Amino acid sequence: MAGATRRPVLVTGGAGYIGSHTVVELLQDGRPVVVLDNLCNASAESLRRVERITGLPVPFVQGDVRDAALLDDLLARHDIGAVLHFAGLKAVGESVARPLEYYDNNVTGSQVLLQALARADVRRFVFSSSATVYGDPESVPIREGARTGPTNPYGRSKWFVEMMLADLAEADGRWAIGNLRYFNPVGAHPSGLIGEDPSDVPNNLMPFVAQVAVGRRAQLSVFGSDWPTPDGTGVRDYIHVVDLARGHLAALRRVESTPGMFTVNLGTGTGYSVLDMVRAFERASGRAVPHVFAPRRAGDIARCYADPSHAEQLLGWRAQLGVDAMCADAWRWNCRNPDGYRGAEEAGSV
Repeated sequence: MAGATRRPVLVTGGAGYIGSHTVVELLQDGRPVVVLDNLCNASAESLRRVERITGLPVPFVQGDVRDAALLDDLLARHDIGAVLHFAGLKAVGESVARPLEYYDNNVTGSQVLLQALARADVRRFVFSSSATVYGDPESVPIREGARTGPTNPYGRSKWFVEMMLADLAEADGRWAIGNLRYFNPVGAHPSGLIGEDPSDVPNNLMPFVAQVAVGRRAQLSVFGSDWPTPDGTGVRDYIHVVDLARGHLAALRRVESTPGMFTVNLGTGTGYSVLDMVRAFERASGRAVPHVFAPRRAGDIARCYADPSHAEQLLGWRAQLGVDAMCADAWRWNCRNPDGYRGAEEAGSV
């Protein structure tokens, strides 16, 4: 697999939250990139901000991973050497209400992409999976060998792609595949230039907390106060998005050197409750975060946090940034961009 390290890396969904932060890490590591994104839940402004952070160009193709002809053309024109696949819908609650959209976008989209890659003989692939594949875990911390069994369509869509990848790696030894099960990404780039910018009402905790603190929303709804946890609210493993992006770079290095498929958790190994995170954000921002309790959401679970030791052993990667940094960076992003990327777009970019 020598010679692949300086061919461009295709980043699908690269204008999104995790994708844009990973593009920063790739460029700062000296790797050219091409971003493919349909912008259904992202903004091209994020890539302009990435160019500001890195001082490097970010070639961008607006399109969908389900468009086979577009993929064939892109792969032929850019001499792609490897792919980081982030393109996918990602909201648990929305997936329960609209399952067919999730299976079409996440599963069919991945299949069409993999078929195009096979035609182009591009077989180094890193997949953005999720800890939701574990479902309601039998015990925590969760190791990669734990039973899988997602409790919602979003998690099942990731699980189905994982099985497709495992079958592909088994059938064709030329593939090198990294399967990254990550936990709850939060935070933003320390520059304050890029961060999480939901296009509608946030589906994840931290952007909602930040929007309440910055004044965009009146209060936070905490879904469930009677979970079997120390304070009755759900416990999750929150990981700084910059740490997560660096995990993808470590996985890319592995697939460039070693064929076959591996699966690792990307998390910190520490669980924090919703109320823990609210208090941490209040400390970081100096603002109160008013909250009310609401009924549990369909598909939610009580506790989910990682045993990340396998990622450290296999990839030499370990999360470095703690909750205080996560909240401080998220607050900086929201203060500087109270309307997300839309404010810059309406003003004619930055």
